[in-house]
Amino acid sequence: MASPKKGDLSAAEKELFQVIAAGNVQEASRLLGCKDVRVNCLDEYGMTPLMHAAYKGKADMCRLLLQHGADVNCNEHEHGYTALMFAGLSGKTDITWMMLDAGAETDVVNSVGRTAAQMAAFVGQHDCVTVINNFFSRAKLEYYTKPQGLEKEPKLPPKLAGPLHKIIMSTNLNPVKMVMLVKENPLLVDVEALEKCYRVMDLICEKCVKQQDMNEVLAMKMHYISCILQKCQSFLKEREDKLDGLIKSLLKGRDSDGFPQYQEKFIRECIRKFPYCDATLLQQLVRSIAPVEIGNDPTAFSVLTQAITGQVGFMDAEFCTTCGEKGAEKRCSICKMVIYCDQACQKLHWFTHKKVCKKMQEKREKQEAESAKLMEKQHNAEDKAAVEDTSSSMHDLSIGQGEGSPSDTSRSQADPAVTEPQSATDAQSANQD
Repeated sequence: MASPKKGDLSAAEKELFQVIAAGNVQEASRLLGCKDVRVNCLDEYGMTPLMHAAYKGKADMCRLLLQHGADVNCNEHEHGYTALMFAGLSGKTDITWMMLDAGAETDVVNSVGRTAAQMAAFVGQHDCVTVINNFFSRAKLEYYTKPQGLEKEPKLPPKLAGPLHKIIMSTNLNPVKMVMLVKENPLLVDVEALEKCYRVMDLICEKCVKQQDMNEVLAMKMHYISCILQKCQSFLKEREDKLDGLIKSLLKGRDSDGFPQYQEKFIRECIRKFPYCDATLLQQLVRSIAPVEIGNDPTAFSVLTQAITGQVGFMDAEFCTTCGEKGAEKRCSICKMVIYCDQACQKLHWFTHKKVCKKMQEKREKQEAESAKLMEKQHNAEDKAAVEDTSSSMHDLSIGQGEGSPSDTSRSQADPAVTEPQSATDAQSANQD
């Protein structure tokens, strides 16, 4: 079949674009069954139905079009935009992930030289940027679930592919969250299973560095996950409290301010162990972290997160003190200084937070009192300035009326009684009168 031309649409195809805009999935499904409807037809701008659905943020419509064979990498748009770029612009992470899972290429650039991740970042859709930068297809992982060459058994048992892929796809790099993901799946809470998983992570890391288009970011993430899995394995082997002990170690704060020193040192150690010393990303991370004293900003976690996920600082969102999940809303009822995503995380963190909770409460109250004093001082200064301005204006007004008002001038000209005497005799007779 000949490739579709821009704007060359049948009546049913024109209707399909209208139906997509309206979000009517049932009607779209009917139209896609018509013989004169091509799933990759192009409107006058070179946009496919999938591009329209992605840009309008309609996940069900995108799913339907992909099921009917929509080309996720069609690049006929007049400015070189792809379906993944439109998904990123929409701000819908589920649609962005859907495009990636369908095989969308991430390194294609549009007419202004921007990739999908760069376009999403340009319009402030940082969650979509994170999804794009962290995507790793399940198919690439499943390669290791099949024996290769002379191998009698695969490097990764097929039953571990799903749980491991979930960890790889996590955009939350907090080590506590990573350990929680391991702990919640019984298949992973096993010494041998963890060893196979971290060895596969090391192989993927090596492949990312040695391939022609080197991917240092993905290599660093795979190495970081490998380090966490190794630490989990170590605790399972050596500690009676197993992974609960590891979580507590990562959360335990120092007595002075509750800062989790072990967690900071662990992340720094993970970065230091990255096996490819010449990597530009490693050198950037070391330069950012090395001069910083433990307990000060930026933390190793924030620097690593920004490098791997593309999140700029932590913007306006609130993050759980325990697991680092975005969108946490529950504050400690006493100090109101730490925040959690749920009661389970608060309970998990209480063993260490209770040591500094009172101090943090006093610190908050002191800051609030100082802030109130400063505000009062500013208000008083503003009120004083306003009074002075008013007094000055009134004074200027009274001077203006006394010296040069037109009424005074007209009166002195019209009223003989106030006319200045012309001579001393006139003045004397005026006094006698």
